This record gives sequence, C-alpha cells and structure tokens, in this order.
Amino acid sequence: MNSVQGLLAASVISIQNSCFIYPACQNCFSRLILDSRRFNCLKCGCTGEAKDASYRYRLSLKIADTNDLFDITVFGSCLDPFFGVTAENLQRYIQDFNQLSGETNTESSTRALVQAVETCFIGKRFLFGV
Repeated sequence: MNSVQGLLAASVISIQNSCFIYPACQNCFSRLILDSRRFNCLKCGCTGEAKDASYRYRLSLKIADTNDLFDITVFGSCLDPFFGVTAENLQRYIQDFNQLSGETNTESSTRALVQAVETCFIGKRFLFGV
C-alpha cells in the first residue's frame, strides 16, 4: 500500500457510486467474483466458499478544494467510524434486512443506504491523504 504523500482539505460534492461495499480478496484486496457457492479472485487466484468472502468499503467521491475538483476513492477500514460498523457487518445487516423484510428486489434498501451516505458526506469537509 502506498504511503500518504500529502493532505488535501476538501468538501464532498457528490457520491459517485451506489455500491459502497464489495467482496474483497483477503490477499490482494481485489474484487472477488462470486457465484452462489464459491468466490474467485482473478488477480491472485484465491478461491473459497462464497459464505466466507470478506467485504471491504469502497467509496468514490467527487470533492472540491478552493481551486479544483477531484475524483477520489476511499477504501477500507478508515470508513468504519463513518458507517459505525465494518463493511463485513454492514453487508450482513443488509442481507439480514432483505431476508426479514422479504425483499426480493434490494432496490429500496440500496436507495436508503445511498441517501444515508449522501447525508453523512455531501457538503462536509474532510482531510484526505493522497
């Protein structure tokens, strides 16, 4: 992992994606390919049972400082304090919610999560390590 080269104080203008959690390889952090029973990492070849897949945060933002606009992606556990739980636990909560509510279409829970993330981040100023 690269070390921080500098700090950028900037405000979040928008959230660039609606998928904040992804199944991640424990070895190389790449996105896993999941099917109903297995996972596979195309980068390092790691495989396993889908139920054992780990999850990680990935939040893509458009931010602005006093002079410029930037697209930035924030990964990993540094987002745990903002979400209040690890990505793995949030994924589990979402799955449990969808099961308990009988949701076959996860659109409503996704929409609610996007709205909550937008409320938490848009218009707020943060210090980003770049």
